[in-house]
Amino acid sequence: MRFFNISLPIFLYMLVSGCNTTTPYTKTVSNVDLKRFMIPWHVQAGRFTSFEKNPYNSVESYTWNDENKRIDIDFHYNEGAFDGPLKKVPQVGWVKDTKTNATWEVQPWWPLKFDYLIIALADDYEWTVIGVPNQKYLWVMTRDPHFPREKVDQIIRDIAKTGYSIEDIKYVQHK
Repeated sequence: MRFFNISLPIFLYMLVSGCNTTTPYTKTVSNVDLKRFMIPWHVQAGRFTSFEKNPYNSVESYTWNDENKRIDIDFHYNEGAFDGPLKKVPQVGWVKDTKTNATWEVQPWWPLKFDYLIIALADDYEWTVIGVPNQKYLWVMTRDPHFPREKVDQIIRDIAKTGYSIEDIKYVQHK
């Protein structure tokens, strides 16, 4: 199927990735210990995709799939309220930069894939920040679902200093 002279896969990728014409953001952390990173992360704040509608209790869990040499991603949340319907967005990912393990390619469904950048990570792996090159999306995630809001706000201010956009940040409540 063609839509305005664009094939369907390209149109879908543009829709999901957000056709932003700014210079791509490429800064990542210098090293990620994948074994330590493979945990459930509680999404505290961010600029979310269209799949994340009014999220509560957002959790993104990573599991290394040794057989397929990939990361299995379980993202789920309650939509609209703490007891809202459970929404799940299973994904798979691959480490693109094996020197740092900080740049991944994530596939929410075939054929779409997008770059996933680990742009900040606490030394003790208590929190992390994930972005994408066009800066359309941002996720601040913590190990503790009840991480203090003032610390989340400080992380966001620190991310702004790196040049990553922090406009239109939304917060997620956890029960």
